[in-house]
Amino acid sequence: MVQFASKLLTVDEFITQYGDSDRHELIDGELVEMEPTGPHEQVLAFVGRKLNVEIDRQELAYFIPHRCLIKLLSTNTAFRPDVIVLDQRQLTNEPLWQQEPVITSGKSIKLIAEVVSTNWQNDYARKVEDYALLGVSEYWIIDYLGIGGREYIGKPKQPTITICTLVEDEYHRQLFQNDEQLISSVFPNLQLTSKQIFDSSLTS
Repeated sequence: MVQFASKLLTVDEFITQYGDSDRHELIDGELVEMEPTGPHEQVLAFVGRKLNVEIDRQELAYFIPHRCLIKLLSTNTAFRPDVIVLDQRQLTNEPLWQQEPVITSGKSIKLIAEVVSTNWQNDYARKVEDYALLGVSEYWIIDYLGIGGREYIGKPKQPTITICTLVEDEYHRQLFQNDEQLISSVFPNLQLTSKQIFDSSLTS
């Protein structure tokens, strides 16, 4: 992740200039360039595929967009999640959706997954707070390299998936490692282990 020390941008300016880019998000008006690695992309593709299978199997009115921004109202912040599951039925209430793939309400979001890279502080701290305030019911932090702080993933550090479930206005966190099966309130019948996700980052 690279932050540029240039003129601060408004969200509207950011959407106009960088809305079609997959490589940038905006945090407090500062342009942030995202630098995903190949394994990072393998993990997010694997997770997206597994969730799509579950969406189809249950015939849910959900979908995973290829490109989507989350605009936090009254701020100059726009996040670009690695994986976001949207509720199609809520999109009529989204004021920007018909013109831009931009979400402003947590009611439209069923689940967000972020694959941790060098910007792990944002995934474990900043986005936890902002996604909770937005009302995102479930947030996955996929730390396939085990690089997050020990206060988040324990000691010794190892690959960990943290599933944050919104209870009232705060997240309850549950950690999954090794062969542990993930527990999702959004997809209660999901059959997926931490190891399966971690192994998706490997080349055969």
